[in-house]
Amino acid sequence: MDETNVCLAESQMTSIGNINTGPDDSVCSPHLEAVRSRICLVGVPASDSRISEAAQAFGVPVVSSETGAEFLNDGSWDTVFVLEEFSGPVYDAIHRSEQRILGPTALQQYADKGEGLPSNSRPLYSLAMSGLVICFTGFRKKDELNQMITLIHNMGGSIRRDMVSKVTHLIANACGGDKYQYAVTFRVPVMGEKWVHAMWEKRNEITISAASEEMMCYKLKPFHGARVCFCGFPDDERQHMTEVLQENGGTATELEDPTCTHVVVDESAVQNIPEKAPLRAPIVKAEWFWVSVQNEGCADEKEYLFEDYLETMLSPNGRCGSQTPNASSSTRARKRKRLREAMCRLIQNESPALHKRRSSVSDAGLLSISGSFLDCTVSPEKQPDESESVANDTPRKIQSPRQQVFMELVQTESNYVGILCTIMSMFKTPLEDLSESEGQLLNNTELKIIFGNLPPIFEVHKQMLEELCWAASHWKEDFSIGQVFLKYAPDLVKAYPPFVNFFENTKEMLVKCDQTKPRFHAFLKICQTKPECGRQSLQELLIRPVQRLPSISLLLSDILKHTNKSNQDYSALEQALSSIREVMMHINEDKRKTEGQLVMFDIFNDIDNCPAQLVSSHRSFIVRCDVIELSDGLSGRGDSLVFFLFSDMMEVCKKRSKVFNSLKSPNTTSSLHSMKLSNGKPYKHIRLVPLSNIKRVINIKESDDCHNVFALMCRSNQELKEKLYSFILADEETDKLAFLRMLCRQMANTLCKADADNFLASLESHQLDIDTSDVTLGTLGKAFKFASRTKMKVGRAFSFNKTPSKLKRAVSTMMSPFGSTTSLTPASQLAQMRLASCNNLNELESSPITEEPSYVAPMSVQPTRKNKCSSLNMAALHRL
Repeated sequence: MDETNVCLAESQMTSIGNINTGPDDSVCSPHLEAVRSRICLVGVPASDSRISEAAQAFGVPVVSSETGAEFLNDGSWDTVFVLEEFSGPVYDAIHRSEQRILGPTALQQYADKGEGLPSNSRPLYSLAMSGLVICFTGFRKKDELNQMITLIHNMGGSIRRDMVSKVTHLIANACGGDKYQYAVTFRVPVMGEKWVHAMWEKRNEITISAASEEMMCYKLKPFHGARVCFCGFPDDERQHMTEVLQENGGTATELEDPTCTHVVVDESAVQNIPEKAPLRAPIVKAEWFWVSVQNEGCADEKEYLFEDYLETMLSPNGRCGSQTPNASSSTRARKRKRLREAMCRLIQNESPALHKRRSSVSDAGLLSISGSFLDCTVSPEKQPDESESVANDTPRKIQSPRQQVFMELVQTESNYVGILCTIMSMFKTPLEDLSESEGQLLNNTELKIIFGNLPPIFEVHKQMLEELCWAASHWKEDFSIGQVFLKYAPDLVKAYPPFVNFFENTKEMLVKCDQTKPRFHAFLKICQTKPECGRQSLQELLIRPVQRLPSISLLLSDILKHTNKSNQDYSALEQALSSIREVMMHINEDKRKTEGQLVMFDIFNDIDNCPAQLVSSHRSFIVRCDVIELSDGLSGRGDSLVFFLFSDMMEVCKKRSKVFNSLKSPNTTSSLHSMKLSNGKPYKHIRLVPLSNIKRVINIKESDDCHNVFALMCRSNQELKEKLYSFILADEETDKLAFLRMLCRQMANTLCKADADNFLASLESHQLDIDTSDVTLGTLGKAFKFASRTKMKVGRAFSFNKTPSKLKRAVSTMMSPFGSTTSLTPASQLAQMRLASCNNLNELESSPITEEPSYVAPMSVQPTRKNKCSSLNMAALHRL
């Protein structure tokens, strides 16, 4: 806002009692002599012991009065009047007599300090603003300004008309003006007028302070009162910026709106100044918007004018393709003028985001295409010396094929190092500098997770680039390219695994901070608008180290193809290519182990009563397999189990079925247990089996009656007899043979055996008496089996008496056509229920009601005799 409009209001501030006095003008340190001093409690109820005790703590006489009029003209006493209300005729009469006035809050605060009565010249209700020096800007109404000044004085604060170094807070009603820019630059809190009124409402709180974090919610938002129009942005980006604008106190509007205060344009899409823009509305780049959000204050529009950007782009020396352009004379003159104005206002940019690097290069001019399909990306902030060293005076047509591919390698390496340099200089360093100040965007832990593993990669590639650039400028056909990569292969092995292994954590932390920290989000947007980033986000830049080693491998392979076997570099290139591939294999293996160790904690947390010894630093997760038990040794025939195979152990746990729990009546007490299971851990621990206890893995050959079945023969050191456990795969997509071979490989590694196939055997199903007839009945079949085993009626198992009416009617309708079910086996009951689901009303009407139909259960659910398969027979053992 133009501050000439508020000169009248601010000039009248001088009429309000010594506005320009020192910072301690309202509360002075000298104390009165206690000999002739007294305290007069005006209008204070006798029942208010809190104020009376505070008054007696000063050791002076305490008197009470309804109006205090009888003590006004008594010159023999220095009377301090204590009033609960700082308005009305009683207060006005005492204030006009120039007597000292305290509020009950200030009386208690001074009593707690034990420093005696203050010699305040103004009425003092509390010390909530004691020590604060406040300046105003943008207020036009004199009455509102006078009211706020009075309240600030009553709470111990001081007022200054000019923005000087002693000012601690600025109160503004709009975002703009010299005082506002000074406060934003030097990080002086800019507060709204609601801050003063909110503090006055809390005037009776003894411990409240206007400078506390609790009261910072009344800071003026960066775009308070601004009406902003966005031009040239994609729809999704415009919607996002509109939401951010509204969160920061602004309002989005259209270009034709005469009340528009700012026009923000996307300089990469808009080529001309919008014609319909209001004359008084500054037209600025998108960087102005995000800098304002990051600094929590509206940035100076003069530093981000779109007009200056266009003049720079249209100047002869500022066109695309020039790496070191010079500004036009008009631009230089404008910059010098701004510099003089800035010096006069004593404004200096402290935030790294405000140290704006005004480049006259377009985004398109910084697109460095190397010609390679491997690294055809933007080259952020390429170093001039690197660009010159990479360039070669030899025309490309007369370069050998080997040299051409090598030059491509050097160019892509230069681009890659430029990207790393951009990440370090534009993101990492500024964020670390801010973390040491009050305006930090990320804490040290977040910085370490995002950038901690990047510096070693940057250092090794920077050194490697120097040697490659020297070779490019002193090219010889017999130059050993392979020796350069062999030299730095050990450093690459050390540098890359920490970054690649924890890249997912890096990305997750970056996304989390971007979504939860608005100022950090604005910082990323600012950097993305800079030409050095090529309009790429930090997440897109951070993916480049993951892609670099495969790119180098392909380029080295291409160089090897164009290198004669007689060249001394041929063998070195083969070794270098092999070393790069070994580095990638090492990274992949290390990444697999790291992921296996990390997923081990998730598995441990998902299993109820899981043994603590499962989590170990030398153990890693291999694979998971879902099975159904055919034997009775582990959990029970037909139970759904899960195998979590680790490098030296296998955790066997049972799936907790939510469907089976839901069959129980919700009115029973057991339903509480069912709810706990449904909301608890999904698995229950059965057994933790060391792989050394598994003596043989048996692959049951496929047949019509036996599909995806296998068995494990186990014996621990405490057992004298082997036990056989048989299973069937529950997941059809799982490759049984691949899982069994993986299990054998881990068994061989545990026992230090070379041949893993010795642990795997193949047998027919009849040789082990394995029966698979009734293991797939499902949950309902298990319910019937459970009722049959415990000799309970099916109605008892389903709790019909306590089942809600709707469920009772549904179940009874399903089973009623068949009469009593007490004489049927569970399998025949299941068959009847299946047939009931197939009947319709026409079939029921066609059958005589008096005749009781007889149904025969299908063979697939007929009860079969259970075969014992707890141990191997002798013939099978000999064959194994």
